[in-house]
Amino acid sequence: MFLLSADPTLMEVLGLVLHIALAGSVTVDVLLKKSDVRGALGWIALAWFSPILGAVLYFLFGINRVTRRAQRLRRRDGGRTAAAGGALGTPDGPIALLERVSAEVTNEPLTGGNALTPLEGGDETYPEMLAAIAGARHSIALASYIFRRDAAGRQFCAALIDARRRGVEVRVLLDGVGAGYTWCPALSLLRRGGVPAALFLHSWRPWRMPFLNMRNHRKLLVVDGVLGFVGGINIGSENLSGPTRRRPIRDVHFKVRGPVVRALMDTFARDWSFTTGEGLDEDVWWPELDSHGAVFARGLRSGPDADLYKLESILGAALTLAQKRIRIVTPYFLPDARLQFAMQQASLRGVKLEILLPAESDQRLMDWAMRGHLRFFRHVKIDFFASPPPFDHTKLCTIDGKWCVIGSSNWDTRSFRLNFEFDLECIDDAFVAVIDAMIDDRLAGAAPLMPDALAAEPVWLRLRNAAARLLMPYL
Repeated sequence: MFLLSADPTLMEVLGLVLHIALAGSVTVDVLLKKSDVRGALGWIALAWFSPILGAVLYFLFGINRVTRRAQRLRRRDGGRTAAAGGALGTPDGPIALLERVSAEVTNEPLTGGNALTPLEGGDETYPEMLAAIAGARHSIALASYIFRRDAAGRQFCAALIDARRRGVEVRVLLDGVGAGYTWCPALSLLRRGGVPAALFLHSWRPWRMPFLNMRNHRKLLVVDGVLGFVGGINIGSENLSGPTRRRPIRDVHFKVRGPVVRALMDTFARDWSFTTGEGLDEDVWWPELDSHGAVFARGLRSGPDADLYKLESILGAALTLAQKRIRIVTPYFLPDARLQFAMQQASLRGVKLEILLPAESDQRLMDWAMRGHLRFFRHVKIDFFASPPPFDHTKLCTIDGKWCVIGSSNWDTRSFRLNFEFDLECIDDAFVAVIDAMIDDRLAGAAPLMPDALAAEPVWLRLRNAAARLLMPYL
């Protein structure tokens, strides 16, 4: 609180007036815009009991500037939507209901005729991506959260620059924090090579820069508008086998052909226009798409704009409608109370839940928070497993062997509420069986992770983990 002395000076009076004005402004904004009661109370308390600083923190982290800017963008570009392409169809039973929920939430088509090929790690993914870039004839759109200028990154830079020199239309979008906020060597190299490249949500002006919040976590590559790559793999040597200066990472990506590639391109075009103001409306970006397989798929955009809560709502519905088995592989696991309740209800219905987490992630604070969070699952019948090193960055989810989600999203608040993410919802027994086999492979080398054991750890460890868990909304 801001207290005046018995004989206040002019500066003290002005400080009090400023504090009241700022705290009052924060209170009004919170009351009008925040839906979560506990979060709203926390911000109001911080503003009033931390003079000036509380209001500054709210200005930097509490205001969703992206929503208003994204809405203006959609009004300007007319809101291009993905073409359906291919016959629509859904299976019977709960999965059909889940598909209808997803259609209602996203207002995006479920497209038939898609083929998806899993690619394990950079060793399989990078050669396929580089070959696609080398073979591009018309257009290349690439988005990545991390794009290093190491041996792997330089290969991509050289391939993209060469494509540009061949006359291919190339656009590269990197995240304004993940790719390097103060200095992005890959961006500089690409621009010197004539490649149009930009940083998403990057500005040196604090009122334009949410900084750590609201990152573009999408990993997309679309070549000639017909071949796509999507998943969790960034561009860096840590994703390759062999020696590296960084800790190695295990991950998975997917090569995509078929009508759903339009959803990848549409997502990139929105992000590129949002960042640069350039609309990608030329035909080279939007060719006609043919059928290539049997998978029904839908693009799932999520982020802190009009797509807020979409993925969270779909996953919540999946947990609620599951009848036999739920399998989740995620590097970060901090679901909120609503998803936690849905898991508990699924368990009570007799649904088997298997959740695979890394024994040690790449973020120590996240590890502590996850351990603190898992203690609250000790009364829920869930089989937790911990995968040994290398750190597994894979994100997979399957329901009843018939439905799955693949892409960039983790099971934490950052992915559900703050990051811009892209995933694919897929319905096809044969493809989901492939994903389940990948999960089986990971489970074979994993060890059981017991929430009861975490609850019995020394008190200082539980206090540390519980304190880290309080940062759930921003980890």
